[in-house]
Amino acid sequence: MKKGFENLDAWKLAREFRKNIYHVTKSFPKAELFGLTSQIRRAACSVTANIAEGVGRYSLQECIHFCIIARGSINEILDQLYVSLDENYISQSSFDTLYEEGRRVEQVINGYINHLRKMNSRDTIHEVRDT
Repeated sequence: MKKGFENLDAWKLAREFRKNIYHVTKSFPKAELFGLTSQIRRAACSVTANIAEGVGRYSLQECIHFCIIARGSINEILDQLYVSLDENYISQSSFDTLYEEGRRVEQVINGYINHLRKMNSRDTIHEVRDT
């Protein structure tokens, strides 16, 4: 059984969101390969990577910090979805689905941050891994 970030609902949902972002951006114009496509994919990778990095850190405060960065990346993706919609790279339906999925990931990250903040008496992230 895997231990660590792979067990976190926030990471699992962010992983699925990242997969969906990669899928939808496959149809973006070639002219956007080094622009919007690259930017939105990097932001999607940033979400899961920062959650994982936070879990790998020693202190709860560091973990919270990296989760806050992940939350920022979610909002970056949401803005990029607007660009994608405005440029007609995605349909309104795809936008709505991805936007709601992104907001759901953000909510779960917020829940995890709140959980970490309540763990005042614990001082190592290693205890978080088993929750």
